[in-house]
Amino acid sequence: MKETVIQFGEGNFLRGFFNYFLDVMNKQGLYEGKAVVIQPRAGGKCALLNAQDCKYNLYLRGIEDGEIKQEHTLVESISRGVDPYKNFDEYMALADNPDFRFIVSNTTEAGIAFDDTCNFDDKPCKSFPGKLTQLLYKRYENNMQGFIFLPTELIDNNGDELKKCVLEYAKLWNLSEGFVNWLENENTFANTLVDRIVTGYPNDETAEKHPDDKFLDTAEIFHLWVIEGDFEAELPLKKAGFNVVWTQDAKPYKKIKVRILNGAHTSLVAGAILSGIETVGEAMADQTASAFLNMIMNDEILPTIGDNEDSRKFMNSVFDRFRNPFIKHKWRAIVLNCISKFAVRDLPTLLEYKEKNGKYPKGLTMALAYLIYFYKNDTPDDNEAVTAKMKQGSIAEILADSSLWLTDISDMTDIVTEYYDKIETLGAKGAMEWILSE
Repeated sequence: MKETVIQFGEGNFLRGFFNYFLDVMNKQGLYEGKAVVIQPRAGGKCALLNAQDCKYNLYLRGIEDGEIKQEHTLVESISRGVDPYKNFDEYMALADNPDFRFIVSNTTEAGIAFDDTCNFDDKPCKSFPGKLTQLLYKRYENNMQGFIFLPTELIDNNGDELKKCVLEYAKLWNLSEGFVNWLENENTFANTLVDRIVTGYPNDETAEKHPDDKFLDTAEIFHLWVIEGDFEAELPLKKAGFNVVWTQDAKPYKKIKVRILNGAHTSLVAGAILSGIETVGEAMADQTASAFLNMIMNDEILPTIGDNEDSRKFMNSVFDRFRNPFIKHKWRAIVLNCISKFAVRDLPTLLEYKEKNGKYPKGLTMALAYLIYFYKNDTPDDNEAVTAKMKQGSIAEILADSSLWLTDISDMTDIVTEYYDKIETLGAKGAMEWILSE
């Protein structure tokens, strides 16, 4: 089978996401092509991947429509792994193959970054965009068609940011105007949004079934890929049955994801920890905690962002994902840097609710009170300056500090103080029960 995709990143996520999609399309007869995986960092695992013929087992496990589902696949969509640090010529030779059409990447959030210490003659450049520019320039010199880029890094406008970095290298290295025009006119850098929890190598009996598979991977059933543009004719993901959205604007979908999924995590994390609940799954099994989250989701978040088919469907999938018995997601891992997370994920909903209804929402206001109580009385995992402000400041001072919340919310002082006092007098669980009865 011919090679049609250049993939930067051999990690768990892409193997549990894109490589699985590619495998399914191939086996359904909808597509014919494999991915060449590029190791983006020195000391990666491409040699080990090649040693097992680039095949690995993937288990998808979770709850869908209220039912536990498990699926096993032997994924065979990777043709080979290339380590550009040891085989730079093999890497650059990819520019000569006319069959390559897509470039997919997952190099972590820090991967799409411009590093001005990179030189055009490096073998290879240290940065991912630098390596990419080296390859693209050879492709241009070959007078061949460009690529469709589908980055999956979790940053805003990931396609735009990747293109920006490549153009910065073109400028730094004084590459030709013709190359810049080719970049602009013959290549598409699509912004995308991805959503799937890929849990990687399992710590259960699943590993015993495949003792020789060093790339054994596990992931949840749920997945979502929002892509700006429409390349379904070339990459028939929807026809293969995947939850892929081709759109001209990914921002509304990101808003739904951030406000519902991430917002749900952040709104419950402090209250759950203070109530002695260790994992997300345990919170969903707890009658009070699950009712508290249900109130926030149904009465506050959903009406604010727009209660429509897309948002309600996503909300219901989030509840299924939170109940997934195969994922032990600890609240202590979620609480990292939670002040900045609340400011981005939950505060916009809280303020928009107030503007729409003339009063602050009970659940999210209690979530804010829990957060302040947690920072003052527990061991938050945040930067020292934020932690000091939260521990030392009064509630009024904390809410007035726009460096924490990106705005002054001191008009909430009275209601947050009331809710804070309820936590202190009734306990975390008692305060949750109180707000549900109000």
